[in-house]
Formats: sequence, C-alpha cells, structure tokens
Amino acid sequence: MAYVLAIVTAILILGGAFFALTAAIGINRLPDLYTRMHAASKAGTVGSGLLLLAVGLHSGDVATFSRALAGFLFFILTAPVSAHLLAKAAHQVGYSLHSSSVRDDLTDEIVS
Repeated sequence: MAYVLAIVTAILILGGAFFALTAAIGINRLPDLYTRMHAASKAGTVGSGLLLLAVGLHSGDVATFSRALAGFLFFILTAPVSAHLLAKAAHQVGYSLHSSSVRDDLTDEIVS
C-alpha cells in the first residue's frame, strides 16, 4: 500500500510541477497583462493545488491531509475569481489588449 501511495504522490508532484512550469512560461512569454494573468490564474492554480494535495497525501496524517484539502478547495475557489476581478479593474483603468487580440468583450459594458 505504501508503494501505491508513493506512486500517487509522485504523479501529483509531477503534474503540479508541470502546471507550475507552464504558468511560469506563460507569464514570461505571453504578450499582455490579460493573457499573463490568465496563465497565472489557471495553470498556477492547478499546479499549486496538485502540489498541496501531494503534500497532504505524503504526510500520512488525516489532520494534515484535511488541512491540505481545505487549502486546495479555498485556493481553487478564490484564485480564478480574484484574477477575474483584477483583470476587470485593469480594463476599467485603461490597460489595452495586445494587437493580436481578436475581441474585447468588455468594451460595450456599462461601468457602474
């Protein structure tokens, strides 16, 4: 059973590291604030969540795993929402999209 737990933990660590690397590459390579924020919020959230679950699983303690699971759920619920609100605020302040962007859905929105 310990072997199976080690394999699952290793898969979660590799998956989390892959998504974290993808988020880091996206932050460095993407052209504007909005696409960088998208990479950081989506891939970064999944990567961090998988790594947090791997730590909780590897601990072997139910209390530690439950805290890691609660942190994972909190992170999954809050990170995309906060990135969306930051992007909306940046758009309202006037940060422009990159020239390669196809469409801006917020141009016609009424700001209250």
